[in-house]
Amino acid sequence: MVVEQKNGPKEIIKASHQVELYDEELNCEPYKKIGIKTLKPFKIDKNINKALNRMSKINEEILNNEIFPLTLGGEHSITPGCIAPFAKKFKKLCLLHFDAHADLRESYNGEKFSHASAIKRCLDYKNVSVISFGIRNISKSEISFLNKNSSRINIFWAKDKNKWNLKKFKKMIKNKTVYMTFDVDGFDSSIMPATGTPEPGGLFWDETLEIIKIAVKNSNIVGADINELAPIKGFNSYNFLVAKLAYKILSYKFLYK
Repeated sequence: MVVEQKNGPKEIIKASHQVELYDEELNCEPYKKIGIKTLKPFKIDKNINKALNRMSKINEEILNNEIFPLTLGGEHSITPGCIAPFAKKFKKLCLLHFDAHADLRESYNGEKFSHASAIKRCLDYKNVSVISFGIRNISKSEISFLNKNSSRINIFWAKDKNKWNLKKFKKMIKNKTVYMTFDVDGFDSSIMPATGTPEPGGLFWDETLEIIKIAVKNSNIVGADINELAPIKGFNSYNFLVAKLAYKILSYKFLYK
């Protein structure tokens, strides 16, 4: 199987043309009230450090113009670059992290900026903390790191989904400055097989939106990224799901209060 996350952003944008502009929940066409612009595709350097620096500079420029950036990525490894200007600008930054994997490895296959180390690299910024939803795949070394840093990392484990206390989550995120990072393998593999590492036992659509709405109502979400879509030829419904997720995140951020 050839996994092509690099085609994810292009297919999300393509699928977005099929997303209905009217939102029956919000009773309006959100894009008219928000104003949404897609940047032209830009070349990504093969050197990961240069690529992350480019992402950082682009988001910094967007932030300086007081615009909300939503980045569509290939691999989750984009996130440390995306959040760099946020970690610099805000005294404290909380990552709201949707994922099947904790991504807390120090490195993976010798690469410290691997997608499997994305959240660990974000935590290199001492003012960053994490609230993760849907984790159901974690290594022994990550458990050790988690135990040593429990004051900065809170995980809502997928195995406990039926017992999640979202009132507790509401208190945890209250009045925080939040950056949302969404790895689409956080979704259950039955609705999202189009990703490099699909996992059963994950999030479904309605419960995901409920978590995002709680975050939007109780915190200040300042930026977001969506990543790890690996399109499957002929199965456009998965691309559509991610495109609709992007529209929902933007719509909730600006219109759901």
